[in-house]
Amino acid sequence: GIGVRADGGGALRRDMLGVDRVILGGHGQMGQVHLHRAAFLADHIALHDVQFLRRTAQHLGGIGQYLLPQEPSGLVDGEALHIGLAAGVGAQTRGGDVRILTGDDTHVVIALEADGLGRHLRIGRVRALPDLRLTALHRHRAVEIQEHAVRGRFKRDGIHRRVVPEGRHADAAAFRPGFGELELRQGLTTIVNGNCGLSCAPVGPENLPAITSYLEPICGRVPPEAARETLAEYFAAQPAAPLHTGMLAGAGTIRASVAGYQVQRLEPEHYAAIHRRLEGALADGALGVSLGLGYAPECFYTTDELIRALAPLAGQSIPITVHMRQEGGGVVEAAREMVEVARALKAPVHISHLKAMGRDNWNRKIPQVLALLDRARQEGLDLSCDVYPYTAGSTQLLHILPPEFLAGGIEAIVRRLQDPDQRKLLARRIESGDGFDDIAKLAGWDGIFLTSLHCPEDHPYQGMSLQQIAELTGQDPLTCCCDLLVREQGEITMIDFMAHEEDIAAILQDPFSNLISDSTYPTEGQPHPRVYGTFVHLLTRFVRERGDLTPEAAIHKMTGRPAAVLGMKDRGVLTPGAQADINVFAPEDLREPGTYQDPCRMAEGLDTVLVAGQPVIDGGQYTGVMAGQIVRRS
Repeated sequence: GIGVRADGGGALRRDMLGVDRVILGGHGQMGQVHLHRAAFLADHIALHDVQFLRRTAQHLGGIGQYLLPQEPSGLVDGEALHIGLAAGVGAQTRGGDVRILTGDDTHVVIALEADGLGRHLRIGRVRALPDLRLTALHRHRAVEIQEHAVRGRFKRDGIHRRVVPEGRHADAAAFRPGFGELELRQGLTTIVNGNCGLSCAPVGPENLPAITSYLEPICGRVPPEAARETLAEYFAAQPAAPLHTGMLAGAGTIRASVAGYQVQRLEPEHYAAIHRRLEGALADGALGVSLGLGYAPECFYTTDELIRALAPLAGQSIPITVHMRQEGGGVVEAAREMVEVARALKAPVHISHLKAMGRDNWNRKIPQVLALLDRARQEGLDLSCDVYPYTAGSTQLLHILPPEFLAGGIEAIVRRLQDPDQRKLLARRIESGDGFDDIAKLAGWDGIFLTSLHCPEDHPYQGMSLQQIAELTGQDPLTCCCDLLVREQGEITMIDFMAHEEDIAAILQDPFSNLISDSTYPTEGQPHPRVYGTFVHLLTRFVRERGDLTPEAAIHKMTGRPAAVLGMKDRGVLTPGAQADINVFAPEDLREPGTYQDPCRMAEGLDTVLVAGQPVIDGGQYTGVMAGQIVRRS
């Protein structure tokens, strides 16, 4: 057992939690104490459970609510609680949080964690080493945490803070040298690629050049070893990585493989081929199916056609993630379409990067969408969403075009944009904005910044808005935009400022939402800062600065919630049998140094990151250990 000295008033003082008072024997009396050195106890606790007696718990008085796990009512004498001790360490309470304030360098530290399920901080058991200060939570070397991981599986709950599964567009980046460090630096231990219908695989040989060209502004250059006909071949070719990776089957890539970008109305044989490839990808271990209804060729589907294409998913628990048809003025109608899809297929539907683009839609459309999804869940449908914590997005510049301008693939798009009559038609379509996300109006030409340009003569324009470039070239913004798309063969990445922080906060506070970065990985130019800092940004901006979320709720939205959406039962939570993917950090040390002007800067503050029980960040240093595994749907 342990002896606890409390003043009865609930205040945690410097002398409250001492490891120098320990009861000998499982049922000893409180008065039977012996003095022990903290170093001895640290070694002892690392090997054995600490026995906590029910009668000892009564001496905790008013602080028991902060220190005990949520299950003490069923405790019996001698039951292990995996509780840590602190010697010579002062602490104070802040709501349900307890923070280490001071202490010398030789003792066990109280370890607090959020378990990925959104529950309050619970007591864990971790040692601190002499070379680490005790002025903040969770400053420990990975080797000490490894004592609690057995063959990459989590042995005991109550150690550390988060395990992060997350959606990205790193399908091709996973084949590049150095992949993984920037993700691990912000705490990512599992990423899921193939989002927005735009996966690199499975992709057949029939339309391969057109598909890889279309993917380049999102995924970067796709190497031949990544553009595989089956997901099994893609997984087999993927190099070793320091973090776990999984894949969604991109339904847009599958449709383009079957019918290219020219065909707008599919024939029965097309649907049959799509079904075979979907079923093959799922059999190979795809975690779900992603849709990109804002991109070609899926933008050509009617709702009924989309449901027909997804027929193999009917009645199954396989998640369908979707970049909706519209995210501006038509976002509510687009969400209604997704409710209809979920109802028709009786399958879970997850809306990716929910937002309301355009000033006229801020603080109006998102409450309507969230209410719509809530009513659908009351009907028994499985609908959820995610959001990235930035007011700017990033995608291909082609995304500003209406659907009819995207038909036929890159070559057809370029020919269309070279035609003066088509440019006049495009000007009228952008002016009206009917039936598509008119980003030129929603963000404004001064809110669209070009971040990836390939032609040497265009490199000076990198980082400028289309409005700025047009002024430099003496053109109107639309002519300037069309000329650039023609010259660059459509391969331009943009950052567009179009969302509102209050809408982001509202989505984050919805219980059925989670975080996503939706990071794109262009080979050249400047990425969005979310590539390097999304998860630190959530904790610093929406927890520490704005207070929109508690730390526990934020961690749940980065861990347990996205893992549940994708059916990954063995990660996202700190429970026995789960993956030993663990982050150790002091919240006050987290920092996102990247900016829109200088985005390629690693997040800071992650002391230790374990992947499958192995330290990939150790004492703030990247080890390069290739501990990652391919995550497949079981």
